[in-house]
Amino acid sequence: QVQLVESGGGLVQAGGSLRLSCAASGRTFSRYAMGWFRQAPGKEREFVAAITWNGGSTYYADSVKGRFTISRDNAKSTVSQQMNSLKPEDTAVYYCAARRGSSWYREWNDYDYWGQGTQVTVSS
Repeated sequence: QVQLVESGGGLVQAGGSLRLSCAASGRTFSRYAMGWFRQAPGKEREFVAAITWNGGSTYYADSVKGRFTISRDNAKSTVSQQMNSLKPEDTAVYYCAARRGSSWYREWNDYDYWGQGTQVTVSS
């Protein structure tokens, strides 16, 4: 079982940057694939990025490629997402997610554990 807590959200202007962090509790964190999702009001939860359990591979939604970077530190049981060149359409609640597995996953129902979310608002 894994518990996740996101932090780092806030209000930024378009073109700015934020770094989100997700702190995980659980002694088997290193064996979990991790992902970031986001959800804006009235929209479904959207895949943003994923990283394999060993951090060897990362995957991104087309909408964030080249702007967002997902990383993890298994020793610290954290996963992060650096978000650069933010756009107003990036505004959403961002969620950290985890599941046991050696692959990567992009569907929300592929994940077993979720954080509470952190709000990111990008103004024009």
